Amino acid sequence: MKNWKQKLQYAVAVATTTALPAIAMADESDLLGTVKTELTGLKAGVLAIGVLAVGIGIAFATIRVGKRGSNAVG
Repeated sequence: MKNWKQKLQYAVAVATTTALPAIAMADESDLLGTVKTELTGLKAGVLAIGVLAVGIGIAFATIRVGKRGSNAVG
């Protein structure tokens, strides 16, 4: 009985967490426009993080090559 009660509680929690955002978004008149706006901002953020990661990778590679060159000379 305890296991069944726990499964029922999980099911209610999942249903609540999926239904509440849908109810909140139902008030929006232009749902597709809102989604497009949010995704555009997300794409810009992901692109910025990617550029930063590539820049850091290039910096580390440059430092590594510099260290190899200085060790080879000395």
